[in-house]
Amino acid sequence: MTTEPTDNTAADNTVPARPHTAIDAVADAFTDTLIRLDPSFATELGIPGHEAEYRDFSPAGHEEFAAAARETLAALEGLEPADDVDAVTLDAMRERLGLQLELHASGWDLAELNNIESPAQQIRSIFDLMPTATAGDWEHIAGRAHNITGAIDGYIKSLRTAKEDGRVSAVRQVAIVIEQTTKYAAADGFFAKLAAGAKTAEGPLSPELQARLDAGAADARVAYSRLAGFLESELLPVAPEKDAVGRERYALASRVFLGAAVDLAETYAWGVQELDRLIAEQERVAEEIRPGATIEEAKEILDNDSARQLKGTEALRVWMQELSDKAVADLAGVHFDIPDVMKTLECKIAPTDEGGIYYTGPSDDFSRPGRMWWSVPPGEDTFTTWAETTTVYHEGVPGHHLQVATATYRRELLNKWRRNVCWTSGHGEGWALYAEKLMQELGYLRDPGDHMGMLDMQRMRAARVVFDIGVHLELEVPERWGSGTWTPDKGYGFLKQNLAISEGQLKFEFTRYLGWPGQAPSYKVGQRLWEQIRAELESRPGFELKAFHTRALNIGSVGLDTLKRALLA
Repeated sequence: MTTEPTDNTAADNTVPARPHTAIDAVADAFTDTLIRLDPSFATELGIPGHEAEYRDFSPAGHEEFAAAARETLAALEGLEPADDVDAVTLDAMRERLGLQLELHASGWDLAELNNIESPAQQIRSIFDLMPTATAGDWEHIAGRAHNITGAIDGYIKSLRTAKEDGRVSAVRQVAIVIEQTTKYAAADGFFAKLAAGAKTAEGPLSPELQARLDAGAADARVAYSRLAGFLESELLPVAPEKDAVGRERYALASRVFLGAAVDLAETYAWGVQELDRLIAEQERVAEEIRPGATIEEAKEILDNDSARQLKGTEALRVWMQELSDKAVADLAGVHFDIPDVMKTLECKIAPTDEGGIYYTGPSDDFSRPGRMWWSVPPGEDTFTTWAETTTVYHEGVPGHHLQVATATYRRELLNKWRRNVCWTSGHGEGWALYAEKLMQELGYLRDPGDHMGMLDMQRMRAARVVFDIGVHLELEVPERWGSGTWTPDKGYGFLKQNLAISEGQLKFEFTRYLGWPGQAPSYKVGQRLWEQIRAELESRPGFELKAFHTRALNIGSVGLDTLKRALLA
């Protein structure tokens, strides 16, 4: 059998394509089905033909996705891997699609509602990826705006069905989504601004197209207003006050985000130990910044250093872009193989103000590059470079951009599902945290301020392991941080001590962790599993770091148990 690449061959078109196998054909057919069922996914990939459409967010739509998963698993039965690439595909599809069906059977997919990653945000956020250069682009935007009504109506049907079955998100999540959707629907909200600011590369839209866009934006505002009203009148009165989801639901969510089953009690204890270790390291770095300084005093020194300050979002964007470009230039050909088409990474200020920093991958043909987005909460206008340098590496290169764009690029090796569909948070976010540490290892965080910033980010992720598992499973609070069992109120104070972010960001993150159980720990737990795999390989003769990275990235994003089996075989 052939194997996943293990050498340093550059990721370029000189690598011979492997034969298309029966398992590849099943994976590609499933991908085509997903594109048909979810036109927004086609937009993410830059595939034309469905620009104005939405998926069916109703219960019937959810069942269509489940049926596709069942049919694909049945089609894989009896197929034998032709090579090791096939073996990984088979392993990954059985794991990912099997979990999709478990989640569907639980009924919680219909109840999906939180402050960051649910249909309430997804229906709006797809507009961020739609091109705006031509009149044709704006025709698509206007068409999709008109179709928001149907998408919202389907979503309301799912939420109502879940409610009738006793599945409703906590009151905290319902309340924040009411706030978000009300903003989307406002006279000065996203859709109103979208229509008011419309123009092509050549200038204003034609009167006819502008009128169609205005009408679509008005329809979208009405639809979102109706969603806000439904949430307030039907869901809020029955939403549970309790945020904790309990062990059974949490264990399933953890497996979905990690692609691995971990001992939650052991992982919680490790998170506590890792947090203690990082705090001790921060104390050592604080001593470097000023002898005798506490961590808080060292941070204050860094915050007051004018050379480390940025004023305004445009200054933030320019700084992000320059740092990202330098990382790409420095690492390409030296520590990583980065073909020219992957070297473009756009840094942008997000069109929303909800908080959070995120990455969106390139289109399938790279005509739309990978992008790093910063959603700045209202009133925030000053930023410190020492605190954010590692974030650029996390979201860009060698983090998400290198990882996602590599999988997209490797069409000669990976089928469409492996390249564009399979994404596991623990793998992806674990790699991005591993990338932060790697930049320190490669000497890019020698400055004590940048080192402190990296430790702050690592500390935040360790604290999230403790908070997320602790609050949702209602475990005992470690002695250093209090007493009794975890509650959200205790958890907020704990996060405030361990997350070096603004109050606006803290509120957003706190709500996110409560409403998206299992996702936040996947970063640090994923990093732990990545490092365990590397350590195992380092103990073997002939280990070479660049070759390890090449081989690992060429596999694409799979569940961490699948990754472990693939790399350690």
